[in-house]
Amino acid sequence: MAPAHRTAAFLWAALSLLVYLGLAMAQDPQMSISYFDNLPGRLFFFEDTPTAVYHDTVDGDVYITQDEGKTWERASGIPSGEALMVFAHPFDTRYAFVLTASTTHYRTEDRGKTWRSFSVPSVPAFTPYPLSFHSDPAKWGYILYQGTECSVSGWGRTCTDVTYYTTDGFSSDAKELLTDTTRCQFAHSSKDFKHDAHPDLIYCVGFDSSSTGASHSISSSRLYSSTDFFRTSSLETLGMGRGAKGVVALAIVSKFAVVALKDLSPGADGTMMLYVTVDTKEWAKAQFPHASQARLRENAYTIVESTVHSLAVDVLSQDQGAIGTLFVSNSNGTYFVESLSDTNRNGAGYVDYENVYGIEGVGIANTVSNPLDVERKGQPKKLRSMITLNDGSSWAPLRAPSRDVDGNDVSCNPNDEESCSLHLYSVTNPHNFGRVFSSPAPGFVIGVGSIGRQLAPYEDCDTFMSTDAGLTWHMIQRNAHIYEFGDSGSITLLVDDEGPTDTVLYTLDFGKSWKSYDLGMSIRARGLTSVSDATSQKFMLLVQVARQEQKPGQGRYAIIHLDFAGLRQRKCGDGDFEQWYARAKPETECLLGVKQWYRRRKADADCYVGNKFIDPVVHDEPCPCEDHDYECDYNYVRSGDQCIPSGLEHIPSNMCTSGRPDETYMGSSGYRLIAGDKCDKGRGLRKDEPVSKPCSQAQPAEGEVTSQVHDFPADVAQYEFFKESSTILVRLTDHTIWQSSNEGLTWEQRFPDERFLVFYMNTHTNDRAYLITDTSKYYYTTDGGRFWHEANAPSRPNTFRANVLSFQPRSDYLIWVGDVGCDGTGERCRAEAQYTRDHGRHWQFIDDYVVNCAWARDEELKIDMTQILCESYLHKEGSQRMFGRNNPLQLISGWDYYGKKTKLFDHVVGFTKFSEFLIVAEYVPQRNALDLQVSLDGRTFAEGQFPPGMHPNTHAYTVLESSTDAIFLHMTMSEHPHPYWGNILKSNSNGTYFGLSIENVNRDQYGFVDFEKFSGLDGIALANVVANPAEATLTGLKTLQTRITHNDGGTWKPLTPPPADSLGQPYSCSTTKCALHIHGYTERTDARATYSSPAVVGVVMAVGNVGETLAPYTESDTFLSRDGGFTWQEVHKDAHLWEFGDSGAVILLVNDEEPTDHVLFTTDEGLTWREYQFSKDKLRIKAIVTVQEDTSRKFMLIGYRPQSSASSVIVHIDFTSLTHRQCELKEDNPGHDDFELWSPSEERQEVCLFGRQTLYHRRKRDANCVVGKIPKIEEKIVRNCACTEEDFECEFNHFKNDEGKCVLIPGMTPLESDSSCRGDDEYWYERTAYRKVRYSSCEGGYRPDQGTSHRCPGLRGHSTFFWLTILLFPIAVTGVVVWWWYKKSGLARGTIRLPSSTSDHQPFGSLGSGSGNALDTLASVPWFLLGLAGIAYAYVSSSIENVVGGFRSRRGYRDVPVDEDAQILRFEDEEE
Repeated sequence: MAPAHRTAAFLWAALSLLVYLGLAMAQDPQMSISYFDNLPGRLFFFEDTPTAVYHDTVDGDVYITQDEGKTWERASGIPSGEALMVFAHPFDTRYAFVLTASTTHYRTEDRGKTWRSFSVPSVPAFTPYPLSFHSDPAKWGYILYQGTECSVSGWGRTCTDVTYYTTDGFSSDAKELLTDTTRCQFAHSSKDFKHDAHPDLIYCVGFDSSSTGASHSISSSRLYSSTDFFRTSSLETLGMGRGAKGVVALAIVSKFAVVALKDLSPGADGTMMLYVTVDTKEWAKAQFPHASQARLRENAYTIVESTVHSLAVDVLSQDQGAIGTLFVSNSNGTYFVESLSDTNRNGAGYVDYENVYGIEGVGIANTVSNPLDVERKGQPKKLRSMITLNDGSSWAPLRAPSRDVDGNDVSCNPNDEESCSLHLYSVTNPHNFGRVFSSPAPGFVIGVGSIGRQLAPYEDCDTFMSTDAGLTWHMIQRNAHIYEFGDSGSITLLVDDEGPTDTVLYTLDFGKSWKSYDLGMSIRARGLTSVSDATSQKFMLLVQVARQEQKPGQGRYAIIHLDFAGLRQRKCGDGDFEQWYARAKPETECLLGVKQWYRRRKADADCYVGNKFIDPVVHDEPCPCEDHDYECDYNYVRSGDQCIPSGLEHIPSNMCTSGRPDETYMGSSGYRLIAGDKCDKGRGLRKDEPVSKPCSQAQPAEGEVTSQVHDFPADVAQYEFFKESSTILVRLTDHTIWQSSNEGLTWEQRFPDERFLVFYMNTHTNDRAYLITDTSKYYYTTDGGRFWHEANAPSRPNTFRANVLSFQPRSDYLIWVGDVGCDGTGERCRAEAQYTRDHGRHWQFIDDYVVNCAWARDEELKIDMTQILCESYLHKEGSQRMFGRNNPLQLISGWDYYGKKTKLFDHVVGFTKFSEFLIVAEYVPQRNALDLQVSLDGRTFAEGQFPPGMHPNTHAYTVLESSTDAIFLHMTMSEHPHPYWGNILKSNSNGTYFGLSIENVNRDQYGFVDFEKFSGLDGIALANVVANPAEATLTGLKTLQTRITHNDGGTWKPLTPPPADSLGQPYSCSTTKCALHIHGYTERTDARATYSSPAVVGVVMAVGNVGETLAPYTESDTFLSRDGGFTWQEVHKDAHLWEFGDSGAVILLVNDEEPTDHVLFTTDEGLTWREYQFSKDKLRIKAIVTVQEDTSRKFMLIGYRPQSSASSVIVHIDFTSLTHRQCELKEDNPGHDDFELWSPSEERQEVCLFGRQTLYHRRKRDANCVVGKIPKIEEKIVRNCACTEEDFECEFNHFKNDEGKCVLIPGMTPLESDSSCRGDDEYWYERTAYRKVRYSSCEGGYRPDQGTSHRCPGLRGHSTFFWLTILLFPIAVTGVVVWWWYKKSGLARGTIRLPSSTSDHQPFGSLGSGSGNALDTLASVPWFLLGLAGIAYAYVSSSIENVVGGFRSRRGYRDVPVDEDAQILRFEDEEE
């Protein structure tokens, strides 16, 4: 070859080699390393920028990178060691703020290049997020700053929070907004919370003027609002009026503003309430299913990541083990349904729940499969992962891949989802920054987990990936890795997370193949991140450098910058992309009326996307409208698959004016499109189009009453409303069930093909009911009858004398008692009990040959949740139907769900739970007698002690109602076959000693007693006594008289008769022997027709007469009292049934002596009466029914037509249109509203009742307005009174003689005196013939219960000098020890301060806001150990790194488009 040719060939070869080498070099990522001394407390990017912040919380320094981590510089302008907290402006990426522990802070307006200082008068508050920003970019400078101001107070400091505001980002001095705040926030602080409120609207949680002094009561915490920076302000009543107290937290989550309040009503026991708004105008209480095991309690619920369609709240359901229940709301955040039970939580309140980013309705959660073992036995949790594709409506296990990373079959069958599904680590156990599973890269999900029945330990897990938003998965690497997405999902990085490594793994084809990159050094990965929208090809790897790799002068930690931009030279074109549809299953692909799809790079396309900082665009493809796209319209309620009217429809005044009977109007169909739903009506259902309706279905003009008559084919055998609901169930004698969801306006039959024996309402859960058939099949509802579900019990309902179902506060826990072996000859026919802990999905055997089995736990009987009580026969053979007294009925107690059994009694007649007492009737064969055994804990029992001649071994007895910490017992004293009567006995506080309250009280042959307490007024009761016991014994005819007590049975008096009857005429009986006598409980056909209602405090109605004795019912009239039975007036002649409505604003009467066609009603509590004709035919009415709370203006009359008593009629009467004016309640301006303050003492000589004067709010008698659902104001105890004779009753073994004095029963001995001293008692007193009524709170005054006094031994017996010595000596020692430790630890800096002052590196967010540091408060108590512990805490907290806490406080919740403080609403109760 010629030389020229050889030269040319050489040049071409060299050029080809250079090109090849260049291409080869382009295949390797670029790497650079920056070293740091400490791990960051925060590491984050400015949104849509290459700028990131590294906050070293140990040294207090901030580092900035402008090139995605390649180079770092310490923030210039911020003194070293001063940075306490760093916040990026969430709505303007140019700005960030560094807060220090002092009043001087720093701001950047160029993403960290330069920093300038600004000052605020107060140091930052002890809250994780002291800054709140306005979401309008034009108002970037509108910022709220929460600070803390402290003053020295005695031994400690008193701190209060003050909020400041700026409108120019602190360019000028911040101004004070409001003092004594715990949280302030702009209403416009979330892009999703869209409303038309004033642009400057601010909400603040603060304290009202009733809160004085250094500390605040939670009852004074309220929500305030202002549109002029609190130059003027308004109290947000939340629809509750002035009762909106106890506000503990405010958060804006997605499109919802949420306020958490502590329920301050008596007995609430820390229960919380959530109020929600979507427009800042209308607040509504969030309604949760009444499942007691998952009720809202303080610090026991978490508002988790929510969508724009619904609010998600996880509620702690088990105190032991941190296990919760997830609830999901409707579109306006007010009605919640249970979405997922047994969710996994941790002690900090974080929940294993996360939505897949950018894919509507898809979320992943972890549940605990062994909750009972965790709670009862302390076993480790067994976690299972679940996925939802429809926003929490249903959940399914994650489908496991069939092959592992090597292509081999996995060790189980993925078709068996119970034993072979995929489980992933989640929010509660984070190992990286940011979101746990996904990123803005559409559809890509990665997790660390295992395949099998449950999640394996982290070190035994592998790494899995899904490219279709969790529908399918494949294993991509052995072992656990941290991971991150880049370039819109075209690059995925993995780094080993189980130990030291020197390699990074990456894929460019969605995980089909993997390449490795050698870092050239051994590291331990601590975090992997990239820009927040996952569109960059550059990554930051946070590592801990191995000791052998560490060089002098270099930090132990490093950021490794990895740049993959050179791997691919070609930018993707249109042909490299595909349409990827989310939720690609036919039943889940449409959510809120649309299919979602993204434009995504194909897996095998060899190109880079390159759209840096451009978020992927979601495309909505409308679906045809279907049933699930609609919800019930206003004034309609769900009943099964239909929406029915809750009342008559309101129409414009120009409609239905002609008066023609056939006139119609265009009204609502009952449906409306769900807010935000985008379905295509043209291709689907048009359920919201108006429909033509007859004018009879329209709401009448104001002042009119309407009614509807419904005929039923059989008599009514059972009926009951769901509590706090307008839905009622009715069972007829033909074994059919009927339901009305609108208080009787319309009816529908439930399951016509079934034969129902009974239905049960869950006694602990308002919205659960059970329809029991004559087979093992039953139906249940968990949502107040909206939907019913079929289930199968372990046996048919029992035909013995036991309840079929037993309930307890945990609403999923049931006991079923059914018949077993009763078919055919029934040789071993018996009752068998089984229990379930999952609402009937699985049943477990308890015992057989039982009469009754029930949970021991009750609302007030707060004992072991797992304890079961059974009345069980000793000999378990043969047919139970043939058993007699020779087979004793034992009482067996079984703890741990009857796993650990104990025999409590050898022979019992029965047991009952009553208030806080467990009462057992024990049979003693040796004496052929009964003993009454009482327990407060279900384990230890005490035998009831009775006055002589009144022991239950010779008498029948009835346990009566009580609400005042005592048992009332009726002891029958008459003998069979004479008419029955007896004495009422009242117990002491633990139910063991009984004393006589009143003699000769009437009862009937069934054991029911003429005794009833008034609702809403404790201690007031009526009883009918037999006035002629001696004569009745001979004649068999009882003469009755009525007595009333106003001090819980201590004394009884006749009822004072009214001066004239309802016609204004005097009564014929006018001597001192005359009194008012009323008919009692034993004569009622409906036990629920009580004298009074808790909704109408003080108002009482009854049927009776004025005379010396009670007249027959048909010769009686109707009476009313407005003062708790002190005074009465006759309101109408003849006997009537009555019912209260709208908290007494409407009272209804119907004739109870003969058929009638009309009712009488009053709106002024009996001053005037009006008549309303409800039918052309006369009906015999047996009962008047309304909602249980007596707050509705709608009533139902239950009766029958006289010519056909075998059928029944229900008449719906609606008084809603009588008036539309809403009653006004002005707690801060009483006397100028529609309510009055009333006390039971107004009409009597005694001012006090139960030792206190109490005032109640109630509607004024002549106020013609609607009370509705105005929250009841808590009763006001004005003062405790001096004790009087009314506050005492006779001691055990004593009775009242004819002079009204308590004297010892002849032959009896008094109880021994109690010489024990309690609290600060200086004396103890010998026992007398009297004892104080337990419910009384009187103080001082007349004390007949105190005999001779004796000085208490112990503390009070020492001199003042002794106690001064004891007090001052430890203080002196404390001073010496603390000073030595103080100097030695280096904490002394020339000033005197308290332990853990704000100059230390105290981890923020660990303390509640509002009253300063916890140690500041505690330090005011001069205790030796406490002082030493406080200094030690200061030393430790200023010396250790708090990096782990900094990481964990953010994992799993970063980059969620909500305020970060909205995730966990926590509050430290400041109530003393």
